Amino acid sequence: MTLFRAVRAVAESSGDGPIDWDAAAEVAKASVQPGDLTLSERERDGYAADVRDARDRVREVAGIDFDLPETVEVQHRHHWIDANVDTFRRVMAPVAEELDGPAPGIARSVNTGTTGAMLAFLGGNVLGQYDPLLLADESDHALYFLHPNIGRVAATLNVEPSRFRRWIAFHEVAHAAEFGTAPWLSELLEERMQAGVEGLTEGRFERDALREVNVVMTAVEGYAELVMDRAFDDEYDDLRRKLDERRGGTTPVGKLVRRLLGFGMKRDQYERGKAFFDAVADDRGVHGASAVWESPDHLPSDAELDDPAKWLARVPA
Repeated sequence: MTLFRAVRAVAESSGDGPIDWDAAAEVAKASVQPGDLTLSERERDGYAADVRDARDRVREVAGIDFDLPETVEVQHRHHWIDANVDTFRRVMAPVAEELDGPAPGIARSVNTGTTGAMLAFLGGNVLGQYDPLLLADESDHALYFLHPNIGRVAATLNVEPSRFRRWIAFHEVAHAAEFGTAPWLSELLEERMQAGVEGLTEGRFERDALREVNVVMTAVEGYAELVMDRAFDDEYDDLRRKLDERRGGTTPVGKLVRRLLGFGMKRDQYERGKAFFDAVADDRGVHGASAVWESPDHLPSDAELDDPAKWLARVPA
């Protein structure tokens, strides 16, 4: 961490908006080391093979047809920050427009520093990411793997790095399957996210819009957890147990940061969504669970997530 570099970036933040995004990226990259991205030929080939094999297995087990994103990258943490700062900028655009005009220097500096710290924390913890490029003009989606984080967590969990990497690949490719087979999914999330953010800028709390985003993301994460396990072509019980423990355990400061960033909600999405899809798959198989992506009407409601029998009764087999 280069503290002086981070402080200087905040102090020198400029522009008319509430956040200086270039400075926020600089703060983030000054706050976290990029990590080693030196890949052996075997590791490079391993990532490619993992993604291809995951695609083929998910197609077979889930019974859905999809293509991988054109962009598949193995990144270090600074690459990830650069790739995601634009996403944050797009999502926050309604807020920036509402606050159009010169922002007080102190407020802009605080906003910039906070955003940079958030990007740094995420960049230091994300293992893989399927990015549907929400609210972007581009139609392509992207798939990222953060090699330094995967290696560090594999060592922390005391598991074989190549097996752990492959399991993560199955999770992210499952996300690609969801968005690839359901093109309406990105549009639905964009619409609900915009409604929620725009409501906040107008002094309203769009509870329904934000609740719907949470329900949809619970389905997205839960289905990926189901497929991650059931399509994986190796033993995974130890990986599942250790990763669940990692999601739940951290230092007191880490727990506070995770709570502020909504990580507690994300963990609930994983657990609640997986419980729903496990119940559906136990009844109809993974092919039957994949029916959730056939239509927006097939998405589970908030109540159905806690009572899968209601979804099974409503959605035909």
